[in-house]
This record gives sequence, structure tokens and C-alpha cells, in this order.
Amino acid sequence: MRFLVFSSLVVTSALSGCNLYYESQAEDMVQRQMDAMVFVEGGEFMMGNPGGWDGSRDSWPPHKVILDDFYIQKYEVTQGDFELFMAVTGHEPSDTRYEQMRDETPKRFSDGLPAIASWRDAKAFCQWLKQETEVKTSLPTEAQWEFAARSRGKLTKYATLEGQAIPNKTMAPGPDLFERDGHPFEGMLPLKPGTFPPNAIGLYDMSGNVSEWVNDKYLKDYYERSPTKNPRGPDEGQKDIFDGELYRVVRGGNFHDFEGNTTVSRQKGSETLAAETRGFRCAMN
Repeated sequence: MRFLVFSSLVVTSALSGCNLYYESQAEDMVQRQMDAMVFVEGGEFMMGNPGGWDGSRDSWPPHKVILDDFYIQKYEVTQGDFELFMAVTGHEPSDTRYEQMRDETPKRFSDGLPAIASWRDAKAFCQWLKQETEVKTSLPTEAQWEFAARSRGKLTKYATLEGQAIPNKTMAPGPDLFERDGHPFEGMLPLKPGTFPPNAIGLYDMSGNVSEWVNDKYLKDYYERSPTKNPRGPDEGQKDIFDGELYRVVRGGNFHDFEGNTTVSRQKGSETLAAETRGFRCAMN
């Protein structure tokens, strides 16, 4: 694996007008975000569900994909870094329930845990890194995310070093779904990024912590028509029938489900809504 190190970032427009404390903190944070980029050599793989690991139609059929080289962050972005981004830029969460969520589950908003962000929030964070560094940074494509999670497309069910899910060794166990009180998720939290060992190319928590937003619009049957070379998702995606908001793809399982944390787990989410089970990491082409 190879790590990209930026020795002299030029932090520009978004920091103008900030106080010196935030400016200093933001410069350090941007540097950390970019230093955490891991080089992923491109290649060919069978994207989707070649091992029968996921029962949903969303990850079917398996199909050949060829990717160019790219970089992706080895850690999920933390809540503390996301909060600093909002303080520096004035960005406000797109989910109108955000402060209510914070009041109801304050521990989930702890600085060291994965960020709670809608797709629009996650996209804005990665675009801010692009603005500050003048490096092409965004959310990873769905194909990039899966290729990286599966250690360059290997037939591994989980994004761990050996492709195995071992409770409290390679990833955290899920809840006891047979609890007598009937509230198995109550009080559950994801873990600090990097708690367990990385996968074979040095990426942490792509199975077993939070599901992650990717850049692509969502279509249930997109895999049936996906192009082979560097797919970037459909031009037109599905929308929520109630509010008309566009769906975006969410990849990987989360801390609510141990067995469901496979590398092919694929869901959708309204691009304006945040959830305690969703986070993100940025990528760079």
C-alpha cells in the first residue's frame, strides 16, 4: 500500500474571516485528512455479489468492472472533524432534525466517533477538502468503495485482514436481537475509527462500524446496465415517493447488524437525511 503525504497545503478561501483558533485547527485537520489518503492501484474485479453474501437484489448481478488508480481515506471522518468543518465554513446540516437527534442521543455525537452526516453534508465536506487543497477530492464512487473494501476486489466477504468476521477481534459484534426488553439497539454506539485491524490494503472499518455514503445516485437495477470502465452510477436516480428527495447509495453494514456487515451490503438513503448508522470517508482521483 502507498500513502499520499501533502507537505505544504495551501488553506484558502473558506478560512478567511475565521478566528485564529479555528483557522489553526482547520489547517491541521485538512492536513490530517489528506495524509490519511491510501493509494489503491486500479484493476479488474467482479463487482456485486459473486459469493452469495447478500440476500438482496440490490447487489445482483455480479458484473465486471475496471477501475483506474485512486486514493481513499483509511478512516471514516469523525464527528469532531465534521463539527470543525461546519464551524469554519458555516455549513448547516441538510437534515432539519439534526439538533433534535443530538439532544436525543448526545453520546453518539462524541468527537471521536464516526460523523453523523447526510449525503449532502458528506459531499460538502469532501468538496471543502478539494477547495482547500486544490486536489480532486470527493466521495468515492460505489465501485471504488467496493473495490477498496474487498482489498482490490478479492473474494472476501468482510473488509478485514483475512476476510473473516470475529467478534471483538476483527470487528465489533452486533446487538443481542433476543433481548427480553425488546430494545436491542438502545444505547448502542459505533466505535472510534481504527479500533480493529485494517483490511489487506490498510483501510479501517469498512465492515462493522457505520454504513458509508458514496457518490452514486441509486437505482435498484443499476448493476444490470452498469458500464465496465469506471462506473459512476446512473444519470437519473430513484426518488422518495413521499418527499421527492433523491436517493443515494449507502455501502457496507453498520453496528446494528454483525452478520450484515458484508462488503457487498448495499442500501439507499435520502440524500438530505442523516442517521446514526451512516458515516462517510472521502476519496481522491
